[in-house]
Amino acid sequence: MNKIVFGPRTLSRLHREPLGFYIDSYLELLTEQGFSQQSAEEQVRVIIDFNRWLAENGYKAEDVSEERADQFLKNRYLHRRPLNGDSAALHRLNDVLCRIGVISFHVAPMGTRDKLLDDFRLYLTHERTLRESTSKIYLSYVRKFLEVKFSGLTIDFSKLCAQDITGFVRLHAQDHSHSFAKSMTKALRSFLRYLHFRGDLTADLAPCVPAVASWSLSDIPKFLEPDQIEQVLDHCNLQVATGLRDHAILLLLARLGLRACEVAFLKIDDIDWEAGQITVHGKGGPSDQLPLPADVGKAIAIYLQRGRPTCASRHVFVRAKAPRRELSGAGAICLVVKRALARAGINSQRKGAHLFRHGLATEMLRRGGSLSDIGAILRHRDPNTTAIYAKVDLTALRELARPWPGGEL
Repeated sequence: MNKIVFGPRTLSRLHREPLGFYIDSYLELLTEQGFSQQSAEEQVRVIIDFNRWLAENGYKAEDVSEERADQFLKNRYLHRRPLNGDSAALHRLNDVLCRIGVISFHVAPMGTRDKLLDDFRLYLTHERTLRESTSKIYLSYVRKFLEVKFSGLTIDFSKLCAQDITGFVRLHAQDHSHSFAKSMTKALRSFLRYLHFRGDLTADLAPCVPAVASWSLSDIPKFLEPDQIEQVLDHCNLQVATGLRDHAILLLLARLGLRACEVAFLKIDDIDWEAGQITVHGKGGPSDQLPLPADVGKAIAIYLQRGRPTCASRHVFVRAKAPRRELSGAGAICLVVKRALARAGINSQRKGAHLFRHGLATEMLRRGGSLSDIGAILRHRDPNTTAIYAKVDLTALRELARPWPGGEL
């Protein structure tokens, strides 16, 4: 890990009141999260100016808050051009001050969108016991709904009606996939029930959310052919850290058929090198132990030795750029897949991680594997989930097809 170094003049300015006593913790965080010297210097300039602004206005370190930081930035932008990292640098400072107990965690004023979303997040986590990744997805849909229906800071649910809900769903579902629409409607129903539960809505509007048409086994799985999978793997640049990481991720998807979230949440402690197996924390909470194929284990080991940056996270796969921490979740893995397909020149209708999972199942079926075998490998809890792969076995289906009236076309 490269140590970030500042000159005596910069350090002298940083250690002035009111933040001077706590600034070393901030500098340690920048080093811990792997920021470059240049990026750290840009952030430190903002902190120095913020520190001076606090002193000029008579504020103490205990007065620092998100609102105070926003006030400073508005004043700062009257005199100089905004930079993308300004707000992030101050948010990082807030986190440090919270962590060492100088200030309390930020609580947004009652009635604001941030406060409402934070309350809903706590409800999903503690009352509904949803996983953090699922809660984030729900919150993204609800945030969009609030932005569309309440453009200002004031939120008045007394004006919300059924037409608002159905109109929002129809507008935002038409240009997205079936799974997107189902996920969005589930999030909205949960949010509307929550509002009714706490008294913001006098009537339960959850039943007003339109249902998304869904027929069992109506779709055909989209998958990659074996030669396409190898093509994707061959286009990983194994001379750079990101290429080593992506190669290991893609092998886990291709050889073991893991879900994107299972790869993202895989930890170093989940790998038993001596036994040659890994523990996978599956969908809905259960854990399974799977054999670790030799090529997958080798790819992970090479990444850990040569490509993985040093950081505090115990997750196997971490961000290539600062701040150094684990990948955000399934979305990050799907982005790896999307970029890998582009590098390999493969134009697929779907670009998510499930292409590899479906590809593994389809190839097993072609080689004579049964649906029960596939279900065991993919760890399906419900046999009906595996039944959809019967639709890709075209050879077997031709034997069941009845002759077309009038003969062949």
